[in-house]
Amino acid sequence: MQFKITLLSKSNSTIIPINYQYPLSSAIYKIIAKGDREYANFLHESGYGKGFKLFCFSQISCPFKIENDRLRLLNPELSFYVSFHLPETMENFVKGLFQSETLDIADHKSKISFNVKSVESLPNRLTDYKENELINISMKPLSPIVASMPRESGISEYLAPSDPRFIESLIYNWRSKIATCYNEQKASEALLLLETISFVKSAKSRLITIKADAAEETKIKGWWNFGLKVTAERRFVELLLNSGIGRENSMGLGYVEIIK
Repeated sequence: MQFKITLLSKSNSTIIPINYQYPLSSAIYKIIAKGDREYANFLHESGYGKGFKLFCFSQISCPFKIENDRLRLLNPELSFYVSFHLPETMENFVKGLFQSETLDIADHKSKISFNVKSVESLPNRLTDYKENELINISMKPLSPIVASMPRESGISEYLAPSDPRFIESLIYNWRSKIATCYNEQKASEALLLLETISFVKSAKSRLITIKADAAEETKIKGWWNFGLKVTAERRFVELLLNSGIGRENSMGLGYVEIIK
């Protein structure tokens, strides 16, 4: 299930961290925790049993200026998309968690408090297909997609869409999610095809810092501004739409939408 969240600033400040992904992820968890602590613990601690939280959000949509490691927002209103891989019967529950809430995007340098202005449920564009029907659609990322391979040194090598291993990494991650949600047999037998669309040459990279200026600081590299052709059963395509593609989805990376 996917939602569009619109926020309205209640602060005089217009400055947020340029690496807002971790603060925004934390703020979303806090809202969930206030509404249902058991569900929040499920997302934060174990996900579906292997560390997958099956939760993702897009980049924010708001005009801004970059000032060093800050974003100066030029509008008091911003929006973003958030998705959860949960039964449709939980839609009203999740929607209700965000309504009339306050959300802070903050780090040790700056903070803005927002009121949740609106929560809009997005239509499921796969409802015309049967659950096990094989479908072919195109997607584009609304936040950078992170694909990586481990080096012998233990440090991850982040892959560009032009690298043949990029697709290999994404499919490996996708199969792991299917194994978590269903079982290992379905994951190993599933037909999963991904292909970068021809305008991949226009792909742009972005370096994202998680927990900036902390001992746990991590820098990761993702790519966006390109498209993917996706072929799989509807239920497995929905998994990508709801949980994101690639790594670090709960940090707001790998959020995708269907291209019209």
